[in-house]
Amino acid sequence: MMQLAKRVVRQTLNDKRSVMMILIAPLLILTLIYLLLGDTDYVPVVAVDGVTPPQVTTMLEKQELEVIALPKDVDSAKTYLTSHPDVDAVFRADREATNITLQEPSTKSSIAVKEIQAGLTSLNPAAAIETGYVHGSTDQSTFDSLGYVFLSLFSFFMVFVISAMAFVKERSDGTLERLLMTPIKRSEVILGYTMGYSVFAVMQAILIVLYTVYVLQMASNGNVFLVLLVLLLLATTAVLFGATISVFASSALQVVQLIPFTIIPQVFFSGLIALDLIPYHLGNLSYVMPIFYGASAIKEIMVYGNGFEEIWGYLLGLVGYIVVLYLINVLALKKFRNT
Repeated sequence: MMQLAKRVVRQTLNDKRSVMMILIAPLLILTLIYLLLGDTDYVPVVAVDGVTPPQVTTMLEKQELEVIALPKDVDSAKTYLTSHPDVDAVFRADREATNITLQEPSTKSSIAVKEIQAGLTSLNPAAAIETGYVHGSTDQSTFDSLGYVFLSLFSFFMVFVISAMAFVKERSDGTLERLLMTPIKRSEVILGYTMGYSVFAVMQAILIVLYTVYVLQMASNGNVFLVLLVLLLLATTAVLFGATISVFASSALQVVQLIPFTIIPQVFFSGLIALDLIPYHLGNLSYVMPIFYGASAIKEIMVYGNGFEEIWGYLLGLVGYIVVLYLINVLALKKFRNT
């Protein structure tokens, strides 16, 4: 079993692309997401209608906005915005009402509304609404809010792809059949493969956590070692999940073809969408998806600052998945031993 694990490690190390995919690709993708979802210095453009009181316009000009005057011959704010895509909003305030017309529901529109509201509050401090959060703050970026999801997804996906491809190659090359002709037990074969890939899972978990917390400065309120433990269990689940999926594929192409049925559905139940907002109680499907347990545990640690007492249920879910997938793989190998 140990010899098999060592062979898996040697084979993976000799395949530079696999090493890059497990260790480097998650860091590059996380960096790209950090740049895309991190803090932005975008300054919205707001066209102010001439009927707006001058003091209001003056306060808007003091915000992080580029304020321009709305031409007098404009009949409709929507028509003006349609012909001026570089303008984010049209603002109008008179004695009867205050109106904001936006290009579309988007991050840029949200920034424009936030700055306009800040300007109006400056004129009437009594109308200011103080917003507070139990966890997090108003200043945190989208990356800080959803980083734990991407951490789980990439940790799971990269290891899954590598292990599934490797198992298919072992079968197509006949290596697995020759191995099963030896006295080695089926359970030892699965353990050997799992131990071999777990070496890279540990390395990946350490790299990802250190990089996101200390380089990308993603907020983490809990114990980093607990995050490492969750990622290790999640990666081990991914190894066994990949081995299970490989049973249904006879080539690397077929593994890729199965990804829309096995991995992509899990993305929607990982925390990107609030599960209690999903209609028809479909959020309950998350309980049969391993990424849910990993992402939820990491959220408890990094966002809520909770410890082992609060995440043991999620860890138990991952361990349960590992045991079930291990048994499925042992039973599946019986088919190849008989051939």
